[in-house]
Amino acid sequence: MAVVKVYDQDKTEQGELTLTPEVFEVAVRPEILHLVVRAQLAAKRAGTHSTKTRAMVSGGGVKPWRQKGTGRARQGTIRAPQWAGGGTVFGPHPRSYEMKVNKKEIKLAMRSALSAKLADNQLMVVADWNFEKPCTKDAVAALKALGIEGRATLVIGNEDINTYKSFRNIPTVTIVPVCMINTYDFLDNKTLVLTESTLARIEEVLA
Repeated sequence: MAVVKVYDQDKTEQGELTLTPEVFEVAVRPEILHLVVRAQLAAKRAGTHSTKTRAMVSGGGVKPWRQKGTGRARQGTIRAPQWAGGGTVFGPHPRSYEMKVNKKEIKLAMRSALSAKLADNQLMVVADWNFEKPCTKDAVAALKALGIEGRATLVIGNEDINTYKSFRNIPTVTIVPVCMINTYDFLDNKTLVLTESTLARIEEVLA
């Protein structure tokens, strides 16, 4: 069974935790990770793009010249697609990009992501974040003390407002409340940082 060390935000060792093997020691499934991340990114797309067809473009109600006798090709409207300012053929229209993914696949993807993070030594557990008030300077100091460089994802408690406000202005940090955990945020970083309480909740949900 995997064991991780627990630190405080000054990187003083606070003990160890035994991780649930059903969550942190599963076989990594790249194809499931790809499917779920692709679905997440697709769901973020607004899908509000739109182009006008020849029926939607204003003007062009009069035939530009008579059908025969001019020597030119016959034309019915100056808003046909071949004209400048005309309608668009097969252009994008509003649509949903949502992809259907089963709940079991979503949970399996999160287990795979956590197992991959543990195997790559990119998982860190902090006992708790102790910010008496929101302070970005203290948050930066905590990251430096913990040796966290580059992109990091912090999973925090749902009501941990001081921690959220302390880290939110740091561009390399993504903050995720434990109620909104997802595969993409688990993977999109160099270090995944959990607290003891959020780790317990993740194991409860995914075990």
